[in-house]
Amino acid sequence: MTGGQSHLDTWDPKPDNKEVAGPVKAIKTSADGVRVSEYLPRIAKKMHHATVINSMATNTAAHEQANYFMHTSFGLRSTIKHPGMGAWLSFFQGPGNPALPPYVYIGNDSRHPGAGFFAKKHGPLMVNNSEAGLQNVRPQKGVTDERFAMRRELAGALDTEFQEKWDTRGVKAYADMYDDAVRLMKSEDLVAFDLTKEPEEMRKSYGKDTFGQGCLLARRLVEHGVRFIEVSFGSWDTHTANFINTPRLCDTLDTVLTALVTDLEQRGMLESTMIVLSSEFGRTPKINQNQGRDHYPIFSSVICGGGIKGGVTYGATTPGGAGIAADKVGPPDLNATIGYALGLPLD
Repeated sequence: MTGGQSHLDTWDPKPDNKEVAGPVKAIKTSADGVRVSEYLPRIAKKMHHATVINSMATNTAAHEQANYFMHTSFGLRSTIKHPGMGAWLSFFQGPGNPALPPYVYIGNDSRHPGAGFFAKKHGPLMVNNSEAGLQNVRPQKGVTDERFAMRRELAGALDTEFQEKWDTRGVKAYADMYDDAVRLMKSEDLVAFDLTKEPEEMRKSYGKDTFGQGCLLARRLVEHGVRFIEVSFGSWDTHTANFINTPRLCDTLDTVLTALVTDLEQRGMLESTMIVLSSEFGRTPKINQNQGRDHYPIFSSVICGGGIKGGVTYGATTPGGAGIAADKVGPPDLNATIGYALGLPLD
C-alpha cells in the first residue's frame, strides 16, 4: 500500500476519540474482539483468517527511506543496496518452478530494491500491466524456431571474446538474462501470465482495476510455482481530502483482498500461501486543515493465511493513536516473521 495508508481509517480505528476518528466508525468482524473501519465491510467477514498488527513503528516518515526500510529491514544509504525479501528467498532456496522467475513484482516502482547486492537473477521480474501479460515472449513474425536459434548462436559467438575478457558479475547477469528469457519463452507455464484463461466471473470478482487483476495474476503465479509475488497499490498519500480518498481506496482494497482470501480458501491454498498487507508508514492522528492526515511513523500491517494464527490483533496503539501502548514491532520484525514462514535462516 504505497504512499502511507491511514491505519486510523482502516485497521486501527478510534471511534471513541472523535477528534482522531473524524467521521469513521468501527465495525465488528468475524473474529471476536477484532474491529476494523466501516470502510472495509467485506474483509471484516474474513478476519478470522487474519492477524492485524496495530503496533508497527518505523524510523522515518519519508516515503523513499521508509519504503526501502519496509522492503529490506535496512536503512537507505548510498554505499550499498540491500535485497528485498523475494531476493533472499531466491538466493537461499531457488525458484519454485525452474521455468518461471522466482520473484515477480506487479506494479510500477523504479526504486524497488530488487536483488540488492545479490546477482541480478535473484531480482524480481517487473510486470507493469497485469492484463497485458508478458510482452515480447514470442519470436517476431516470420522468424522460425531454427532461425531464432541461429541468431542466438551468432549472438553468443560474437559475445564470447568480450565475456572472456570481462568475466564480471554484471556481464554474466546480462548473459543469464537472455538464457532465462528464452527458457521462459519456451515454457508451457508461460500461460500463468495470461489472465484471459480465467473465467469472466472470476475476473469480475477481483474487480477489473489494475490492483485487482494484479492480485488475480499473483494467485495464478502461485499456482504455477512462483514463490514470491508483490502487488503494489498506490495513492494512499492523503494529505488532503482523506475522508473522500480513503473510502474510495478502501472500496477497491476491500473487494480485492476479500476475493483473494476467498479464492485461496476455496482452492485449498490459503494455509500454504501467506498474504501480507503493509504500507511504509501510517498517518497522523491529528486531522489537518485540509481534512487530511500527514505522515506518521506508526501504522498497521495485516497477515492472512500461511499458517499465521487468525482472528487476533497483535499490539496496540494508545487511545489517541499517537503512540504504541503494547508490543511495539517494526519492519525487521515483520520481515523476520515472513522469513520464518518461508523457512529462511533468520540470522
